[in-house]
Parts: sequence; C-alpha cells; structure tokens
Amino acid sequence: MVLTTTATDPRESLHSTFASRYVRTPLPRFKIPENSIPKEAAYQIITDELMLDGNPRLNLASFVTTWMEPECDKLIMASINKNYVDMDEYPVTTELQNRCVNMIAHLFHAPIGEDETAIGVGCVGSSEAIMLAGLAFKKKWQNKRKAEGKPYDKPNIVTGANVQVCWEKFARYFEVELKEVRLREGFYVMDPVKAVELVDENTICVATILGSTLNGEFEDVKLLNQLLMQKNKET
Repeated sequence: MVLTTTATDPRESLHSTFASRYVRTPLPRFKIPENSIPKEAAYQIITDELMLDGNPRLNLASFVTTWMEPECDKLIMASINKNYVDMDEYPVTTELQNRCVNMIAHLFHAPIGEDETAIGVGCVGSSEAIMLAGLAFKKKWQNKRKAEGKPYDKPNIVTGANVQVCWEKFARYFEVELKEVRLREGFYVMDPVKAVELVDENTICVATILGSTLNGEFEDVKLLNQLLMQKNKET
C-alpha cells in the first residue's frame, strides 16, 4: 500500500521523540524549516520514519534485489556521485554497460556476428527497460507499416493476465491496446496457444515473464516462439 500524499494533513508537523535535544520544536512536514538541525538529528528522524517501511528481506511479492555481496554495495556507493547520463564524462562506466549489453545479447542468442557488437541501453530498473523495449517495438512496427502504406495507429501487445503492472502502464502511456490472455484454475501463466490466437497484424510484441507475479513460475518462451514463427510463415 502506498502511503505517499501531498494533500494537506492536520498533522503538519513532525514530532520526533528520539532525535536528541537539538530538536526542541516540531518540524514542518511539507515545508523547509526556518532553522537547521544537526545532521545526526536529521538522520535519526528519517531513520525512525523508515522503520515503518516493509523489510526488503521479507519481500516475496515484487521483482527486487534484496541482498548483494558487500563488494557490490561498495561499488554502488563508490559510483553514487556519478551523473551517469553524461557518458562523455564517464566513458569507462559506459564501456562496462556496453559489455553487459553484449553479455545479455549473447545469452539470449541475439543475431549478431562474432565480429559485431550488440546495441542496447542501460536502465535503472525493469520497468524502465520494458518502457524502452515497448517503444522500440512500437516504432519498428510503425516504420514497417508506413513503408507498406498500411495504417499504423492501432498497435497492440499480448500478455498474460499475470503480467507485471508496468506492461499495463506502457500500454496506457503510449497508446497501445493491451490484449490479455486469461488464466484458468490450476494454470497461472500465459497459455502460448491462446496468446498466439490473439496475435494479428497490429501486434507489436508478445510479452512473457520468467517468474510469474502469482507463483514465480516460468512461462514457456520456447513453445511460444515456435508457435509465433509458424504463424508468421503462414501469414
């Protein structure tokens, strides 16, 4: 449950019990205080509020990394002050990203030659990656339809009803029709056969997930790909 709100609240001040004697008066909740407080007190106030958050180690319901080796944490903290989008200023970081892109491309058997390199982008999370991938699918489909002189204003995507909410957001934000394959009792992933039945000339992609939001089950990507390739040959 998201508790964030910007509406006026009768509790317009923060009262801290443990932030030390430096916080003698309540702090405004939605405004910058007139006077500063010691950094230790500010840290204590924020830490106390964060105690109401859930425990990441107990989060089994979302796609998050709840633990990494200490060396990974050190690398993150050592790079946290880099404005990564400025690739000219941080070329080595960009090079590391490009290596990761190629590792993933080879892992998923992307059609690239031995002397070629894959092209991709780095993202801060899977939702952002899905948005960018969806836009790439949409633009590629639109360009193809334009070249053929066909309508290109009604793209759609096919997903299972168990798909992550970011796919629904992509469809809403970028004006793409969402076709969902309904689940059935005892089968909580997308049925490849039913998914292919929903595919038409306006379908820009079929989204599968490796780890259903309902039970963590992998969807049958291989079978779906075979069925799609067969349908493409027939149509």
